[in-house]
Amino acid sequence: MKTKQKEQKEWQILLYKTEDGKCPVNDFMKSLNEKDFAEITKGIEYLKSVGFNIRRPHGDYLRDKIYELRIPILNNETRTLYFFCYETYIVLTNTFIKKTDKVPESEINKAIKYKNDFLQRYNKDNIKGI
Repeated sequence: MKTKQKEQKEWQILLYKTEDGKCPVNDFMKSLNEKDFAEITKGIEYLKSVGFNIRRPHGDYLRDKIYELRIPILNNETRTLYFFCYETYIVLTNTFIKKTDKVPESEINKAIKYKNDFLQRYNKDNIKGI
């Protein structure tokens, strides 16, 4: 007797860009050395493969539909904030080195602002073109 395996969703990663074309995640990534760049890329690939199923210590829900991807590099904890949208997309909003016990409210607020801007500019129909 064959059992049906649930098909795993194919998540697509998008990097948030401001209206004038700035990309906060890409700007952060450009500042990294090759090894750290590879570590963050590996973490993003992991997120892409598991989506909503990511669990601590790799990720966590923050608030207002904003999540964090946790990636340790050089004795620092980096955080990439993101949100899910339109069934198959994960939009990475901002990345930073976490220097305090909690994720700074300013970073969460920035991610919320970017999420709202993104959802205003893109819908299910025009998101495929980016």
